[in-house]
Order: sequence, then structure tokens, then C-alpha cells
Amino acid sequence: MLTDFMHVVSFLGSAAFYVPLLAVLFWCAAPRLVARATVILLFSAFLNTLLKLVFHDPRPYWTDPTVEGKASHTSFGMPSGHAQNAPVAWGFFAAQTRRWPLWAGATVVIILIGVSRVYLGVHSIGQVLGGWAIGLALLVAALGLEPVIVPWWARRHLAVQMTLALVGSLLLLAAAWGAVQPLQDWQWPDTWARAVQAAGGRTEPVTLIESARATGGFCGVLAGLSLLAARGWFDAGGKLWQRLARLPVGIAGGFALFLLDGSNLVQAFVAQAVLGLWVTAGAPEAFVRLRLARRSTCSVTRPGDNRAELRQ
Repeated sequence: MLTDFMHVVSFLGSAAFYVPLLAVLFWCAAPRLVARATVILLFSAFLNTLLKLVFHDPRPYWTDPTVEGKASHTSFGMPSGHAQNAPVAWGFFAAQTRRWPLWAGATVVIILIGVSRVYLGVHSIGQVLGGWAIGLALLVAALGLEPVIVPWWARRHLAVQMTLALVGSLLLLAAAWGAVQPLQDWQWPDTWARAVQAAGGRTEPVTLIESARATGGFCGVLAGLSLLAARGWFDAGGKLWQRLARLPVGIAGGFALFLLDGSNLVQAFVAQAVLGLWVTAGAPEAFVRLRLARRSTCSVTRPGDNRAELRQ
């Protein structure tokens, strides 16, 4: 029963939990607030893939036969992505309020996510602590730089914004390319490979696919939000049936684009970029045209301006 609980807690720190939740909140509740959180979380996801390549540190159950791997992973272990993204995601939303119960709840979830990764044998304590430190530093930096970066970005012409989104994402991917070069001839040690297989996984070559997906999604979301702001934001309010009706529309388009993803580097980048464009710009436009939402002209919220949106 404890193992099942740890799997559930670990899921709360995974992309499989964050991505659908953020999409639903963006479409149906608080798009401007969720837009800020999504950009920060996507950058954190890329940074984690980059640092894993830089450190190429093994997971505990790969090297220690006394540690049972209760989950299978083929990416490197340092830093823990779940631990890193937990303070970025849960901490970001807690930072939008001064209510101490929400702060306490977010802290408990962040701690439990890290503990679950150690319990499941997929990260060492050091890898979790490293993830927490990087995630917290990234959150503090993002909240501090937002009041400068967001207005600066908003003053740029749409074409400049779109170009910056693409060029910036490609530069991030280039950094990942530089990190993977020392691993071009890297081979899985036999003990690591056997441990991965014993946990139900399969070893794979070290590639840039995950970095391409992360940077592609980052590019698509930035470009989509820029396009959405230029065209006019949508109002996520409305009747309950309207909010619920948005979900099948958004999910259908997203699923169709998700099928375009593949193992090719360019395909992975483009597929995630188009998917990010759909979620942030395409789906909202479809909602407006289908009369499931109204057009709005409000910009991305500034820190402190989103409490009313949360109460919608």
C-alpha cells in the first residue's frame, strides 16, 4: 500500500500530471496565470534534460543491487526532474496567494514528491536535493525577472516575438547538442543495462529527442501566447456547459497533433511546437469562433494581478 501511495505522489510531479492539468486550467479557468506558470515550467523541463546530459549520473538502482527499482527510467538521474519541477509548479501557484494553508500544502506536496522518488529507488537523496535547489532557484529568478521580461516582450512587434521564440528555442537546443557531444560514443555499462531491464525498461541510445521536444514545446507556447495576445485574449469564464464543451475541442486537436510526434529530431521539435501553438492560440481561437468563449483584450497578468482571476 505504501508503494502504491508513493507512485501516486510521484505522479503529482510528472509531466503526465502537469500537462493535462495546465491545459484544462488554461482553457477553462485562468489562462493568463497558467500562461506564466507554463512558460516557467517548460523552461525548467528543458533545463532538467540539459543538466541530466551534463552530469550523466546513474540512478541508484542501476548501480546498487540493494536498491529495488520500483519504476523504470532510462534517462540519467541528476538532478531529479520530479523534485526540480515540484517547487516550480506547486511553488509558483502558492506564491500567488498569502494564505499560509496553501503554502503549507504546497510544501508538503513538494517534500512528498522528493521522498517518493527516493523510496521508488529512481533517485538518490543527493539527486533530489539537487532538483529541489535548482527548482527553487529557478522559481525565485523567474518571479523576480517577470516584471521586467514580460513588459519588454509585450512591447516587441509580433514578428519579433515569433522570431525570438524560435531563435531562443534553437539556441537552447544548441546548448543541449553541446552537452550530448561528449556522450556520442557512450555505451551502457552491463550492470546498468541489466538493472533497467530487471525493472521492466529497455535501454536506449543517448539522443537529443527529449531536449528537442522540450525546446519545441517552449517555442510553440511562447509563439502561441504572443499570437494570442496580439489577436486578443479569450475570456475563460462563461457557463459551465461552455467550459466543459471546450475540452473535447481542445483535446481532439491536441491529440491529432500529438500523433505527429516521432523519434526524428526535427519531427520531435516541430510536432511539439505545433502542439504548443494549438494549445495556446489555436484552441482558444476555435473556442471563440464556436461561441464557447468571448474575446478579451487583457494581457498576461503581472504578479499580484491574478487573484480575481483565480476566484472566477
